[in-house]
Amino acid sequence: MFLQRLTEYAERLDLPPTLYGEAVIRYIIELDQEGRPLNPEPTDTADPSSPRTKRGQRYLMPQIQRASGIKPLLLADNAEYTLGLARETSRPERVADCHAAYMDLVRRCAQATGEPAVQAVVRFLENDPVAALRLPDDFDRGGAITFRVENTFVVDLPAVQAFWAAEHDPGADPDDPAPVMQCLICGQRRPALRRLQGKVKRIPGGQSSGTALVSANAVAFESYGLEASLIAPICARCGERFTQGVNDLLNDRQHHLVLGKAAFVFWTRQPIEFSLLDCLDSPQPEEVRKLLETVRRGENLPEVDDIAFYAATLSANGGRAVVRDWLDTTIGEVKRHLADWFRYQAIVGEYGEEPRPLGLYALAAATVRDPSKDLAPPTARALLRSALTGAPLPADLLYRAVGRTRAERRVTRAHATLIKLVLSSRNALPAYSGSLSGSVSHSREDTMIQLDPHNPHPAYHCGRLLALLEQAQRLAIPGIKATLVDRFYGTASTAPASVFGTLLRGAQSHLAKLERDRPGAYHAIQRRMEEVMASLPGFPRVLTLNEQGLFALGYYHQRAADRAAAREAKIRREAGAPPEAALEAELLPDEASS
Repeated sequence: MFLQRLTEYAERLDLPPTLYGEAVIRYIIELDQEGRPLNPEPTDTADPSSPRTKRGQRYLMPQIQRASGIKPLLLADNAEYTLGLARETSRPERVADCHAAYMDLVRRCAQATGEPAVQAVVRFLENDPVAALRLPDDFDRGGAITFRVENTFVVDLPAVQAFWAAEHDPGADPDDPAPVMQCLICGQRRPALRRLQGKVKRIPGGQSSGTALVSANAVAFESYGLEASLIAPICARCGERFTQGVNDLLNDRQHHLVLGKAAFVFWTRQPIEFSLLDCLDSPQPEEVRKLLETVRRGENLPEVDDIAFYAATLSANGGRAVVRDWLDTTIGEVKRHLADWFRYQAIVGEYGEEPRPLGLYALAAATVRDPSKDLAPPTARALLRSALTGAPLPADLLYRAVGRTRAERRVTRAHATLIKLVLSSRNALPAYSGSLSGSVSHSREDTMIQLDPHNPHPAYHCGRLLALLEQAQRLAIPGIKATLVDRFYGTASTAPASVFGTLLRGAQSHLAKLERDRPGAYHAIQRRMEEVMASLPGFPRVLTLNEQGLFALGYYHQRAADRAAAREAKIRREAGAPPEAALEAELLPDEASS
């Protein structure tokens, strides 16, 4: 089904000629109609200032999949094939065979097409081309070389393109005809490819030359006596089409997203104005609000919502592409699940700001130390599938996010968002049981967006208490570098009963100092601690994984609420409010400039 949908997508594209694809060309040899060089020094197309063109410009050129065998590319190959110039690591006898095969191909092309431009190339190559050229000292023998005759690329001639297609027709070789089998994609009985003729480019972790979607190079992958790509018989036309389709998706910024070592491609059956990339990569609050409101009102646009939507997750293992996930649904279903996705992840900012949605990368990065190196394909795949299908996120993501909070000894907005998202998707959040202040929605779906003093779970209030004890320490000891959270967060979030007694005793000295020096802060913190302790029948001995997530949310919510209150108090003081109006909160010393 995946390959069939890619083939359908390719039919909508402005496709290149058969077995032509974008390739990096380093050198262009300019010739006249007689095969004489117009310039003895080949044109070097490389631009070192650009990552995309540092090895040469990209052009549509003849392409064919090749591994260790000798397979020349017509008029678009490296110096070993084109000029017989060996690289340092190459065997001279192999280079001679490569050049001979290349010359045989070009001669047959000249004879079959009768094109004067191809005959000019043959004359040039047969008359000691190296002596006729002035190659620079830094000449790259691995760079591809093509020819331009009288300002026309020889590979662009229709007759040359037709010759290249016929040359690699799997059913055209009388000495080794391809087996005629039913194509898995079009269903027609046609010559089947022993190996796909094109490769998929730009899948993370894949070979620079590309990866294959269908292949088998070991007995373990074979069945029914079929070898190589014949295990999944595909005709040449369909094989080229789906390869062109997936390559186009991977080249189009609006149709793919790369996270770590995985690439997501997505498209619709018909072209429409719907940018999933914006929703997943960099969601904007206003656009998310519109989506939520549209779904809430139950609006249905048949001309859009009923259109089929496809998505796949791809990674690579050496020369093979790995299809890790496949989704076939509709735009309407995607919108509904995205609305739930954004509702589930809604949480206040670290300073009490209105909730802002996070993209896939920010959420996935909350599970690892270094997302550029450690982000695994299953993490991103799980997030994407949940966003598009409403599937519950695996507990493994909660484990990883909670583990990062312990390792980093802090709870960032990304950590808190992912923890809430996992718990919400798994229906593991406690039911809403109190009133929320502020401008956020009060529905049951919006539980735990911000501080919830009426939350029924002790783990949540243990997290709140740790935040208040840390605040008391920071206020009592201005400029402190390492707080009690740096020492005790891991234990407090997993076995509260073993550590909170010690923390409460240690906090008495901090509270006493605040009572003497900063009575306003003392009364505010003391009142909050009493409120939290009233919600705690006792300290749990051990917290489960879900409870550790609630602990992190309690810590995060309390910190965000304190920061918001402190900012509001500062504004009131600067506006000349009476001192008693600012007793509710005071700025933390380390955040006074925030």
